[in-house]
Amino acid sequence: MRMTRESAPEELTWNLQDLYADQTAWEAARVEIEGLLPALEAFRGKLAMESRTLAECLQAQETLQVKLVRVSTYARLQLAQDGTDSEFQANSARMGDLISRVNSALAFIRSELLSLPDGLLERFLEEEPELGVFRRSLLNLLRTKPHALSPDTEAALAALGDVLGSPYTVYQRSKLSDMTFASVKDGTGADKPVSFALFEADYEQSPDPVLRRASFESFTNTLTTYRHTIAAAYATEVKKQIVLSRLRGYPSVTRMLLEPQEVEQEIYENVIHTIRIELAPAMRRFVKLKERVLGLDRIRFCDLKAPLDPDFSPSVTIEEAGRLLKEALAVMGTEYSAIIHAALTERWVDYADNIGKSTGAFCSSPYGAHAYIMLTWANTMRSAFFLAHELGHAGHLMLAARTQRYVNFLPSMFFIEAPSTLNELLLARHIVRQSEEPRLKRWVLLELMNTYSHNFVTHLLEADMQRRAYEAAELGTPLTAAKLTALKEAVLREFWGDAVELDTGAGLTWMRQPHYYMGLYPYTYAAGLTMSTQVAAMIEAEGQPAVDRWLRVLQAGGTLAPLQLAKLAGVDMSSPAPIRAAVQYVSSIVEELERMFTMVTEVRENMETEE
Repeated sequence: MRMTRESAPEELTWNLQDLYADQTAWEAARVEIEGLLPALEAFRGKLAMESRTLAECLQAQETLQVKLVRVSTYARLQLAQDGTDSEFQANSARMGDLISRVNSALAFIRSELLSLPDGLLERFLEEEPELGVFRRSLLNLLRTKPHALSPDTEAALAALGDVLGSPYTVYQRSKLSDMTFASVKDGTGADKPVSFALFEADYEQSPDPVLRRASFESFTNTLTTYRHTIAAAYATEVKKQIVLSRLRGYPSVTRMLLEPQEVEQEIYENVIHTIRIELAPAMRRFVKLKERVLGLDRIRFCDLKAPLDPDFSPSVTIEEAGRLLKEALAVMGTEYSAIIHAALTERWVDYADNIGKSTGAFCSSPYGAHAYIMLTWANTMRSAFFLAHELGHAGHLMLAARTQRYVNFLPSMFFIEAPSTLNELLLARHIVRQSEEPRLKRWVLLELMNTYSHNFVTHLLEADMQRRAYEAAELGTPLTAAKLTALKEAVLREFWGDAVELDTGAGLTWMRQPHYYMGLYPYTYAAGLTMSTQVAAMIEAEGQPAVDRWLRVLQAGGTLAPLQLAKLAGVDMSSPAPIRAAVQYVSSIVEELERMFTMVTEVRENMETEE
């Protein structure tokens, strides 16, 4: 039986009291935000009067937004730790209402700025120094002017924010609060409970084929039961984005969703196309190697994450992983290392596996507070890599927040996964360097393959699926459960070819990730890992100069466009070259693993011959 949240050991949970002491304090902060709205309302109709008035309005808006982020983070983290708790559900609903009210009340700022006479905003920026910090966001806003709607329409859409976000809410509630899974038996005949977290964090990577395949069947059986509900939620999300793109006059929904990322469609397509086509041969060789080494007649979809060296699975405690991570990330310097130490010792991380807890892993970094990390600890080294990834987000955004004002601290989504995946690469390098055990070094290569598979395959194929879903919907094709499953099966079949047998239920993979409800997020994992692969190589070759460049990039936050951030780090993402270099690196890992396992086979065969 999985434990309830109340029975989870305190040391395995995060401390939300660092945000608010209790529910009463949170309620007071929520009411305070409501009290700030009249003062902002007083600026309505006055933003074109003088530059000082505009500066005061934007400063007041920023102050409110910082408070709103903190209050909403508290409610979101509560729900993430236990989505079955009715009070947390109610708090989340109240936050949705508040966010909608705030967005509606502040919609006039955007509308008035976009209605300013040509050249007036530029003049205001020149004559009012305190507008300097808002320059980048204001100029980015001006670029959206051709797609702005009337002030009344913008206000109405803002007021409907909670309603427009309902597809994601329905998905999360169904997944975390309603879904239950039948228990299964492992290879020894022992009963094993199944949950989203247990399957994705443990059973899917189990060396026990009986447990791996039985848990996959239990998992997909439950997904099948909910497929029509989740399909309706996702179809609504897609329809919402398409309607908004057409209302705003964008040529496609893709162009609309890429605009806030500051990324051209060509670059988006470069990432998806290059990796999907050029990485597939190496990944097919890798699964064929796995099939041969594990003695499987056929690699099935549910076997893709089976360990290639099942007899060697280094376990690691939370404390051991913490020590390893601090050593691995020490190259990043004292300030960064201090953030990592605090995260690991001051309950910034939630490790527990309890009923109602959100699946997967994430990092939330509310401006003006420390970061919070959620994952489910499985006592494996893979958990340490997940933790390294999320600590990369924490270190990045906390450094940015210390250096930049709120309006400039968040970078484009296109860049956001580079700092997190770099930490995984630094951890792998550290383990190899500090170990004399050849088998452990081989295991690290396998773990790197997990990292690249997760970002260059799992998330990249999500992006390909997402691209096809939007294209189908824009042509008027209904996104039913059957259609979505068929799209996902096509994506998987094209990538894996005949190297992998698709189990019944493989096509339901579209139901597993929340990323589909977050704009064009999935492909950014591949973009980020492409950048971090290059940066890791530069750190290896150059040492401190490369580290110093990277720290400047992290501190820059959102003051630069994502391609400028990459260029500051030494990576040119305007061409497919870095993508191809990363693909080649993955291919080299596969070649090395093929060599290593061939040697192991030859040694074993020689020993058997001698006997």
